[in-house]
Amino acid sequence: MLKKLFMVLLLSLGAMQAHAAGDAQLVQLIRDWDTANFTLQGDAKEKALADLAERAKAVSAAMPNRAEPLIWQAIVLSSYAGAKGGLGALSLVTEARDLLLKAEQIDAAALQGSVYTSLGSLYYQVPGWPIGFGDDDKARAYLEKALQMNPDGMDPNYFYGDFLIAEHDYKKALAVLEKALAAPPRPGREIADAGRRKEIMAAIDLARKKMNEPIY
Repeated sequence: MLKKLFMVLLLSLGAMQAHAAGDAQLVQLIRDWDTANFTLQGDAKEKALADLAERAKAVSAAMPNRAEPLIWQAIVLSSYAGAKGGLGALSLVTEARDLLLKAEQIDAAALQGSVYTSLGSLYYQVPGWPIGFGDDDKARAYLEKALQMNPDGMDPNYFYGDFLIAEHDYKKALAVLEKALAAPPRPGREIADAGRRKEIMAAIDLARKKMNEPIY
């Protein structure tokens, strides 16, 4: 009896250690993505993101039935697609979408609804039919759902504001982007926060410029 109990305890400890190791790998993946996405340019960025895509796949495989690594694998693939460009990027964003839909089935609330932020950003940035799966109606629905789950978050507000610029709703975009700029800092994500704030400020400048353009 004691031997069986000891074996159960060993197995439980092993599972806990594997879980902790997986989480540590995921944290490091996120930090490395922050650096690659926000500080690198050109070929260096593409190569770094390609390497991270392989690591993200391995992290997801090591953490089955967890939504968080799937979300981050999708984010890495989407970023790699953006750096790669061309028709070859379409398969990457399609894979990213499918990973996010899988993550939604596991835990839609993971990472404060980041599934919906990421899905929304894909649906408005990817070309529509017949080239890709882009869909502005789906983008709006996903981004608004993301904001319901994380109303003060930097990323959901930024991507919704960027989407609204594409929809020519500049006044609303400006309000949403200013809220993104006022979002609280994320501990351990200083590089990402600094990079995203630059993008937010550029989007604010664009929204203001568009609002002041004459209508012919």
